[in-house]
This record gives sequence, C-alpha cells and structure tokens, in this order.
Amino acid sequence: MYMANDWKDYEVIDTGGGEKLERWGDVVLRRPDPQIIWPLEQESNLWRNVHGHYHRSSSGGGNWDMKKTIPERWTIQYRDLKFYIRPTSFKHTGLFPEQAVNWAWMMDKIKQANRPIKVLNLFAYTGGATVACAYAGAEVCHVDASKGMVQWAKENVQLSGLSSKPVRFITDDVFKFVQREQRRGNKYDAIIMDPPSYGRGPSGETWKLEQSLYPFLEFCTTIMSDNPLFMLINSYTTGLSPSVLNNLLSMTMKKRYGGQLTCGEIGLPITQSGLVLPCGILGRWEA
Repeated sequence: MYMANDWKDYEVIDTGGGEKLERWGDVVLRRPDPQIIWPLEQESNLWRNVHGHYHRSSSGGGNWDMKKTIPERWTIQYRDLKFYIRPTSFKHTGLFPEQAVNWAWMMDKIKQANRPIKVLNLFAYTGGATVACAYAGAEVCHVDASKGMVQWAKENVQLSGLSSKPVRFITDDVFKFVQREQRRGNKYDAIIMDPPSYGRGPSGETWKLEQSLYPFLEFCTTIMSDNPLFMLINSYTTGLSPSVLNNLLSMTMKKRYGGQLTCGEIGLPITQSGLVLPCGILGRWEA
C-alpha cells in the first residue's frame, strides 16, 4: 500500500456508511465513496457540522447541500505545490490527494535524473502531476479531452508560480494526440496516464479501459525516448488488480526497455479510526 500520509492541508477525518468526512484546508466536506462499505460507528457533531454534503440521486448524479458559506474556490498546498479546490456538480473537488505519493516519487525521479526530462501527462485532469513535474524541472505536455479541466490545470500551474516553466496544454483525445506525436517523431522520457473506466473524446471517440488500455499502452512505447525515465499508470476502475497493471507494463515497457516494476494500492490514512481508505491502484515502470 502506497500511503499519502504527509499532507497538512488535507485530511480524511472519518469514514463510514458509504461516506467520507474530509478537511480541505479549513473547509470540511462530506462525500460518498463506493469503497466505504463499513458502517459509521458514530455520527458525531463533526459529521453534522460540515460546510457541504454531497447527496447522490437515485436517478444518477447528485447535488451539494451547502450548509455554510464557502468561497467559490480556495487553495490548498502540498509541500511547495498549490492547487485550487472547488466542489463540482459531479462530487469531485478538482484534486485526488492520494496522488501525492506519485507526485513525490515523480519529483524525486526527475531531480535525480540530472538531465533534461520531457514528460507527457495523459488524461491529465486538473494537472496535479503536471504541477509536480514542472516544479521538479521537467518540460511537460499536458493533454486532456476536457477544455474546462485544461483551463483549471493552467490556473494550478500559475498558482504554484510555475508560469515561466515549459508546459504545453492540449485539449484533445489522448489517443489521437499520441498518434500525431508518433508521426511527428516527438519523444518523451516519461509518460503518466490516469485513464478512466469509460470516456468520450471531444469528437465522440469512445474509450473502454478493458479494451483500450493495452493497445494504447503498447502504442505509447513508440513515443518513448531511447533513454526513458518512467511510466506511471493510475487506475480507479473497480475490480482491477495491481497485478493487471504489472502484467501490462511487463508486456510493454519492461519487454522493450528492461528496468523494474512496482505496482500496488494507493491509500489515505483515516484520522479517527486509524484505518486506511483505499483509493485505487498504480503501476510504475522505471529505468
């Protein structure tokens, strides 16, 4: 288990009954989480005295019940990295704090490389990994199909004081973008991907993880440099084992470049119970 346990501005206070109680800076939110199948032992005042509570709808989706006035968006910090947080209509807040374990790992890898590193961040969302890699000194290409998420990522880069860093933002279907990069002969020393279980590109392109991930991963090896540094895959797809990512990376990156693999679960500590909240899986290849 890879634990994101060095946060100061974020905390999972408690969990139970399908929900988590979280502190984002000074704002406390209550949100559903499908992994939390254990009961809530006691609904203390902490649970009732929240800033916002996201309720799922029986017909799909859901809505926020804001019990206290909060800013439209606010800032939290991880080490020297800063991010805008904003409750969205689909329950997310614009950041997956468990990914701090990967940000720390990537920053170390880039700094220790002692050479220029080009990073490609695919399905890049609001750019947590983009901010981390740019901060560590890499040249970053950030690609996501959502225009709104790409704009949010730009603002996170600016917020962390990294506007002068070489970061390129692309709104596009990631598969089409990678194919174009291959035709152009562009190469990257590191690739990060956080693929959804299911998704659609800007022009209606369909992505299904079980069918699309292996061929996509295999194709990505064609745009790796001759001396690659790392490949990172994150997944939140329910039921997908870390061993699956290990097998995929063995058949692609390790087969082509050698190197080593590490795969496992990612988690966040739960303050009240001392338990761990599982938050998906990762697969890492490194030279």
